[in-house]
Amino acid sequence: MSFAIRKMKTIPLSQRLMKDAHKVLMQGVRGRNKSPGEYRKVPNWIGPQGCTIEQASFVPPGANKIVDCMSRWERLIHDDFDDTLVQLALLHAEFEAIHPYLDGNGRVGRLLVPLFLVHKNILSSPNFYISAYLETNQEEYYSRLSLVSSQNDWTGWCKFFLQAITQQAIDNEARARAVLKLYDSKKSWIVDETHSQYAVQALDWFFKRPVFKTPDFINSTKIPNATATRIVRVVRDAGLLSEIQSSSGPRPAILAFTELLDIADGRL
Repeated sequence: MSFAIRKMKTIPLSQRLMKDAHKVLMQGVRGRNKSPGEYRKVPNWIGPQGCTIEQASFVPPGANKIVDCMSRWERLIHDDFDDTLVQLALLHAEFEAIHPYLDGNGRVGRLLVPLFLVHKNILSSPNFYISAYLETNQEEYYSRLSLVSSQNDWTGWCKFFLQAITQQAIDNEARARAVLKLYDSKKSWIVDETHSQYAVQALDWFFKRPVFKTPDFINSTKIPNATATRIVRVVRDAGLLSEIQSSSGPRPAILAFTELLDIADGRL
């Protein structure tokens, strides 16, 4: 996401940008050996694990058609629409139908949502994640996409997508307000606990990096090393941070700001 946003300062949202983002996305994760950043050159299909192409519930366009399909898709990005969110609904559905990559199509398709909203100046930053709603309503999500292909039911799909955007916006706003409330409550707390002039600076860092290793904090802040080490120890002992992986030999412990992560994951 961060890579794509930086890239959009020099090139528009496009096939090229999505390919570059896909290449970054696939580093070190499932599918990393499946031509990251390149369109597939073989058929693929969607269905139960291990099914044949004849048993598939959906077969995307052949590899020889992807370049043409994606060129049309790119033109759709820059077309004039009366309703930008309907335009986004079409773009998402078309991308998933084309399924241009060997792997990672769903992840890139979800990444498209905040990138397009930034591209259209609806958002100033890409802080909008639709994944939670789509995962909660996964069966209907796949069904609506399938009905577009099988019955040309664009109205049903657009209605579902707009409901997803609406509900996710409500949830995202609630989480953002909860994060701000948490930050306000911890500002005076961390000053009282650490008695350090660097307390708020440290808190700001924890909000940006809620999972980290102690050396990351020490090396990336301008806080003196001894003070940084003491701050981490004090706030960990006071319960702000929890240890999710113990240190072992030269390997440092991994710490987490669990209350912040619980808000971000919708557990609070």
